[in-house]
Amino acid sequence: MKDPGRHVLILAGEPSGDVHGAGLITAMRQQDPSLTFHGIGGTCMAKAGAHLFFSIDELSAMGLLEVIRQIRPVKQAFDLFKHHLRTLDPELVILVDYPGFNLRAAAYARTHSQANVFYYIPPKVWAWNSARLKQMASTVDHAALIFPFEEKIYKKAGIPATYVGNPLLDQYPVPLKKSVKSHSDSSKQRIIGLLPGSRKNEIHTLLTPMLTAAVKIHGNRPHVRFLVSAADAIPLDMIESKVAVTGNPELFQIISGTPRQIFERADMLIAASGTITLEAALCTIPTVIVYKMSYLTFRMAQAVVKVKYAGLANIIMDNEVMPELLQDEVTPENISSAVLYMLDHLNKYRQKLVPVRQLLGGPGAAGRAAGIALGLKNRPKNR
Repeated sequence: MKDPGRHVLILAGEPSGDVHGAGLITAMRQQDPSLTFHGIGGTCMAKAGAHLFFSIDELSAMGLLEVIRQIRPVKQAFDLFKHHLRTLDPELVILVDYPGFNLRAAAYARTHSQANVFYYIPPKVWAWNSARLKQMASTVDHAALIFPFEEKIYKKAGIPATYVGNPLLDQYPVPLKKSVKSHSDSSKQRIIGLLPGSRKNEIHTLLTPMLTAAVKIHGNRPHVRFLVSAADAIPLDMIESKVAVTGNPELFQIISGTPRQIFERADMLIAASGTITLEAALCTIPTVIVYKMSYLTFRMAQAVVKVKYAGLANIIMDNEVMPELLQDEVTPENISSAVLYMLDHLNKYRQKLVPVRQLLGGPGAAGRAAGIALGLKNRPKNR
């Protein structure tokens, strides 16, 4: 089974990493069709041709308590990674985001194999835990960065790194074309997207206050309707049951799969903090960001996080271009109040988002990252 010239190990642990990992696999196979990919991922990576030995459905979690509950599947995944590293003997190990797991994988690959290690979308050390830079300096051969300000940080730490652009620009190479509506008349029908996240704990924590806020918004603006995102990793009945208990299920349409379907129809969004909010910014869709985690996790985050904002667009702009409601602020009253204000100022909030795309550059991140990865794969190490 060993043929290091063909086999690549690739590890992702979350839905966003699955999407970006799939893009990288596709770009690498376009440049070298002989490659075979094995790893940890989800439906996107599988469709791109990866042979998965563990699914991200058992790994995606945020927060200390949530991660503790996943100790057993994480160990299973890591044991399978070690097995495949040994049996496949690859020339390249690719890590996609998910630093808690992937930094351990990098260290193991460094000491137990001859593989070069390529980190696509490495840890956000500018936000918290900069000690990871020292760890990566001894275990990562090259990092492909997706924010322009990261390059200086990584190179200062002695880690070979290249800003390749942001992969979301490959999904949204130009802003979505949408029908233009007048936003001066509050009686016009408006569509609001509810995106509670792609993890079960996010659905449990965020969807109910979103739905309750939606009913309040409708009471104030009877022409408003709502689209509810149902991520592939979430059982549909979990969403349906929460919509049913609102008492107004006719206000909501559940949209499964890619949130692009919602982006193309919505005037604005209420969204869980995460990559999805940067996607919304690239599409210039005004968004209220919400997030809530366990009290212990939140207190720990307060102690170590170094950035002022949770939303990626806000971090990039160093300004709250998307209003944020975090932790105890996540109430139906606060959400509905923020949304009603934004509904009256949609054009203003759209304009605030225009510079985000300009700061990130153009599309092609996956292709540029693929070129670096292939060069690294073909570079002799200690074989």
